[in-house]
Amino acid sequence: MSIPAAVVIVPVGVLFFISGLVVNLIQAICFVLIRPFSKNTYRRINRAVAELLWLELVWLVDWWAGVKVFGYSSTLAVNFAGKEHALLVSNHRSDIDWLVGWVLAQRSGCLGSALAVMKKSSKALPVIGWSMWFSEYLFLERSWAKDENTLKTGLLRLKDFPQPFWLALFVEGTRFTKAKLLAAQEYAASTGLPVPRNVLIPRTKGFVTAVSHMRSFVPAIYDVTVAIPKSSPPPTMLRLFKGQCSVVHVHLKRHMMKDLPETDEDVAHWCRDMFVAKDALLDKHLAADTFSDQEQQDIGRPLKSLVVVSSWVCLLVMGTLKFLQWSSLLSSWKGIAFSAFGLAIVTVVMHILIRFSQAEHSTPAKVAPMKPKTSRESSESGRDKQQ
Repeated sequence: MSIPAAVVIVPVGVLFFISGLVVNLIQAICFVLIRPFSKNTYRRINRAVAELLWLELVWLVDWWAGVKVFGYSSTLAVNFAGKEHALLVSNHRSDIDWLVGWVLAQRSGCLGSALAVMKKSSKALPVIGWSMWFSEYLFLERSWAKDENTLKTGLLRLKDFPQPFWLALFVEGTRFTKAKLLAAQEYAASTGLPVPRNVLIPRTKGFVTAVSHMRSFVPAIYDVTVAIPKSSPPPTMLRLFKGQCSVVHVHLKRHMMKDLPETDEDVAHWCRDMFVAKDALLDKHLAADTFSDQEQQDIGRPLKSLVVVSSWVCLLVMGTLKFLQWSSLLSSWKGIAFSAFGLAIVTVVMHILIRFSQAEHSTPAKVAPMKPKTSRESSESGRDKQQ
């Protein structure tokens, strides 16, 4: 039986908001006092601090909603995950794909250094957006004229990153919906591109830029395909708060960066070929309700997020009791009104976060026209090597 969302949003929101402000404060202090003297020391500290906040959302997936995430990948890919820099390229299937990525990163031991390319408005989100900014997420405006230099500078800044990181790049540019798929199919049909059935047409400029600037220090591309079984409802932030379970299947391929083509045009074709292969893979998943080419692996739910959330709860309860004893806040109507106002703000902020994650409120991305490949070019660029 699911729990009404409002019953959970307020207490979880209070916990997330207060603990997040504590994390943001520590990040800001380290940014001002440590980063000017040692960028790598700041990054190591920030990794541990940011993880204390992000594990709360991992707990929401693992322990509160009980979302089941099953992985499908080769043993070699699993052995490398979390031990090397990687550019992670995924389809954008559900509202919480970014959270699924955090879950995978946490299992691989690199949650604190999991980064992403996101739209600029994300960094204005209270607590979580601020934390991402301190953690060196890359924020773009979805205008290539403005974003090109921003992306190049951000990518080169990662060259001396002291710990293995994942940089997630959603090259479709927006989340998958039926309306966006229809628009992508019409565009593909009018330009001679393969007509997609389960993915959108990738925007290749960002991918080409990422590959050209990261070849020298990022050894691998993780080709991630996310699918929701037919028997499971799609996971959303609202369902997570209600404690409603979903199932997510994640297929992982590891490509060596050195095996990609050399020219920008060929890299763009390689990216499109990768999404054509994703589309075919999702066709098979739709028929079999599984990624049958790899063995299914239940990635489990480690205790770490539960321990962190329990610790935050204890600190919050103890701090609140001490504060109430000291301030007598609830002994007057003004104090009660002030407390109610604070809870209302937290509730509004949490609803903004939930609304922000919903696919129907995401902005469609425009796809720049591209010259279709010949059959010979398609076959040549499709010969990528997988590990």
